[in-house]
Amino acid sequence: MVGRFYRKSQPAQDDAVVEDQPLVLKTSDGAKEGGRDRNGVARPEQDSPDFIDERVTLHRFLIDKINLSILDTMEEDEIHDELRPLVRSYAKDHNFPLSSTELDKLIDDIGNEMLGLGPIEPLLEDDTISDILIVGPKTVYIERGGKLIPTKVRFKDEDHLLRIVNKIVASVGRRVDESSPLVDARLADGSRVNVAIRPVAVDGPQVSIRKFSKRPYSLDKLVGARALAPGMATLLKAAVEGKISIVVSGGTGSGKTTMLNALSAYIPHDERLVTIEDAAELQLQQPHVVRLETRPPTIDGRNEILQRDLVKNALRMRPDRIIIGEVRGGEAFDMLQAMNTGHEGSMSTIHANNPRDAISRMEQMVGMSGMPMTLNAIRSQITSAISLFIQLERLRDGTRRVTSISEITGMEQDVVQLQEIMRFKRLGVDENGTILGEFRATGIRPGFLEDLKSMGLKVPLEHFDPSKVL
Repeated sequence: MVGRFYRKSQPAQDDAVVEDQPLVLKTSDGAKEGGRDRNGVARPEQDSPDFIDERVTLHRFLIDKINLSILDTMEEDEIHDELRPLVRSYAKDHNFPLSSTELDKLIDDIGNEMLGLGPIEPLLEDDTISDILIVGPKTVYIERGGKLIPTKVRFKDEDHLLRIVNKIVASVGRRVDESSPLVDARLADGSRVNVAIRPVAVDGPQVSIRKFSKRPYSLDKLVGARALAPGMATLLKAAVEGKISIVVSGGTGSGKTTMLNALSAYIPHDERLVTIEDAAELQLQQPHVVRLETRPPTIDGRNEILQRDLVKNALRMRPDRIIIGEVRGGEAFDMLQAMNTGHEGSMSTIHANNPRDAISRMEQMVGMSGMPMTLNAIRSQITSAISLFIQLERLRDGTRRVTSISEITGMEQDVVQLQEIMRFKRLGVDENGTILGEFRATGIRPGFLEDLKSMGLKVPLEHFDPSKVL
């Protein structure tokens, strides 16, 4: 192992000699070792150095020293073992005033710079964080428990941040530059990344990372988090298995994709699924899944592939169900066509404040397809294609709730008839600012219950009793 880590032009150092040399370094007075900061982020305590300048300088030194072509063939632990003598020797030669613990932290940071995403790598590893929001090189916020919290994480300068951004977008075949300053990408674990750089981002690169749990949420786990009631979960499980077409609606950050992932767990494993997304982030648990992703235009503005193109192509791929990450344009028409032509049980998400708004937005998006259809014809398509709307909301206290489950029952004249089956009823706020409420049925039973019963899927009728808390 020793020697192959270095460039051929560089003589391999004797690791044993370097490791056995006494580390004659000053110990930081009062520096706390390890732990988490006051925001709970795994990193040095407030009075420990953050080594921003040292990391960048060391990174350049190591790039010249190391045989980069061999990195992909080595395990992460091996790389850190090889980095350790180099960094210790460099730190001694340059008289870095670091304790042993601080030096180990610096070695980890350098490994993250070379292999991961630099300063934000510890944030990505923290499962309690749901969003990472980078506002230029000097400011990073996280969302934990529905609340935004500032952190001490920072980048050396704008170039340092752009290097990390380019590493992210290049890994999925995207690019970001002045001619294309906006980009959607994803990380290896499926987390969604949005980047805006100059000239559209006035104060430097703006990066938004929506993290996804390494273990996808199930409906039971969402019930445990009080995002919905057990009776709601029972109804939704049966609806998914019984091929009821569903649209999940809600605002930004309300948990639409999480809900879609949770629902997908109840699709029978003998079905063929085709997913269509701008940035692939769905974590379906079935064995037979075809994942399709849009493509931005090339630098000369050609070869763009839209969601609508993918929906049309998916119809030729013999899917049992089509799952669209989010409808936001003309693909809404093709999705409705698919649901109306033998692909029942398909699912999608849409940005909307309530189910009625979701229907209105869908009407507008079908109009964007350019098809010569009257409003009445569009509403008729929506009515026959979609059965269930699940409305999600992120409340003021940061919690996420299923606030409504509604069914489309048909049309009366030119109005789509929508009836609410279950809802979250707010009761007030406690002394900590937590919103109090309960899940209740409205007393209306969904019209598809008989269809589910004929498939052997039973939903207990007491779940629709308005006098009981779900």
